[in-house]
This record gives sequence, structure tokens and C-alpha cells, in this order.
Amino acid sequence: MNMEFLDWYLTFVVFLFGACWGSFLNVCIYRIPAELSVVKPRSRCPKCMTNLTWRDNIPILGWLLLGGKCRYCKAPISPRYPIVELITALLFTAIWLRYPMLTDEGIDSRFAAYALLAFGLLLGSFVDLDEMWIPDRCTIGGMIVGPILSFLIPSMHGVDGHVQSLIQSLIGLGVGFGILWSVSFFGKLILKKDAMGFGDVKLMGALGAFFGWQAVLFIIFVSSLLGSIVGVGLIAFGKKEWQSRIPFGPYIALAALIWMLGGYVWWDAYIAWISGA
Repeated sequence: MNMEFLDWYLTFVVFLFGACWGSFLNVCIYRIPAELSVVKPRSRCPKCMTNLTWRDNIPILGWLLLGGKCRYCKAPISPRYPIVELITALLFTAIWLRYPMLTDEGIDSRFAAYALLAFGLLLGSFVDLDEMWIPDRCTIGGMIVGPILSFLIPSMHGVDGHVQSLIQSLIGLGVGFGILWSVSFFGKLILKKDAMGFGDVKLMGALGAFFGWQAVLFIIFVSSLLGSIVGVGLIAFGKKEWQSRIPFGPYIALAALIWMLGGYVWWDAYIAWISGA
């Protein structure tokens, strides 16, 4: 089989795989805040409660074929469903292209680890946008799974030894959790109110476990920059006030994805530039 064709075929399969996980992600975003099972009952219309058929559940295409309306009661279906599916599919594809599993050196398992992390980041981000909190299964779960995967996949931390990779993961977890906990603690002392949600603290700990302590510095810098730009923009256009609460989790997640997809290259170049190396 032509290798170029095989590469395109596998990339397309990964896109479909991501779209299917995006469909499940929609279920999680809706049900987890409501403390409902993500396994049963079957997907159904929230308006007329009719169970959806497999045709209605085809990722991305299902919504388009239905014209954005329920087949049975004609109630509108939010366009966010296909958008989430498309974002997940594109993100999984980008991770695959950055970390292909089949390499000249053998099998690289980072795709599986980072795809799982991306799913959790998307879940936490959308719940945070809707509910202003991040599920523990995204944050505490990440702090548990991160060190385990780091031990099993040393390449996640750019080392060869399993124990060394685990140590790097635990250091990253401590640095990520500790820095944002300090910001939260001292911010509350100074401002006399919560300066940062504890979900953000736990999320940074999870990201440190996956990427290491160097990534924590990058993620804090970039997420703060993105949050400031968007926050000031919303205030300038009258969408928010200075005292309004703005979910910070999505900016942390976006910064983490930037690091995952190559931001560490920019960071290394920046450090070299300021150090004169």
C-alpha cells in the first residue's frame, strides 16, 4: 500500500475517531453537572424525551441532516453539539499529526495520553463556561492519571527512564498546584475574596503532572495573557463588568493545548533569547 495514502487514511480515521469522542463529550458536558449517568439512558431529545436513532447521532452530519431540529418535535438543537464534535475531531487530528503512533523508532504512545488529556480539557472548559466550576474527574483525575501515564510513557517528559519520568511528573504536579494555590491563598488575603477557583488550582496540578514544571510556567503566562485580553475586551464592549467573575479554566486549557502542539518550541526560543544564549 502506498505510504502517503496510508497516512491520509489513518489521519481520516483519527478525525472520525475524534468526532465520535466529541459526540460522547456532548453527553458528558450535559449530564455530569446534572449528576446523571453518562452511560444510560440513551441519547434523547431534551424537549420531547424521544430516544434518538443512530442516524440522529451521527457526529456532525446528524445535526446537518436534521437541519438543526429534532426529527420528532421539531425543537431546535443547539449548534454547539456539532461544534464540539468538530473541535474534538480537529484537535485529535492535530495531536495525531504532532505525535503519530507509528514512527521509525517504533510505537509512540503519546497520542493516546494527549488525546485523553485533550478530552478532559474540553470537558472541563465547557462545564466551566456553563457552570463556573470544573469537574473533579478532570482535575483530580488528571493528577492521578498524569503520573501513571508518565511512568508508562517516559517520552512524555523527554526522558528514557520510567522512574525519572515519574519524578518529573510529580515535580510538575507539585509546582503547578503550589503556584496557583499560592495565588489563590494570598489573593484572598489581599482582596478579601476568592481570587481564583480551586478547580483551576487542581487543573494546573494535573497539567504539571502531564507536562512537567517547565510547562507550568508557560501555561500560567499564556493563560493569564489570554484571559486578560479577552476580559478587557468583554469589559470594553459592555459584556462584563470589572467585578464580574470570568471562568479561567478555558484559558488554562487553551494554553496547555498550545504547549502540547508545539508551544514548548516557542518557549525554549524565548528563554534562549532573554538569556542571550
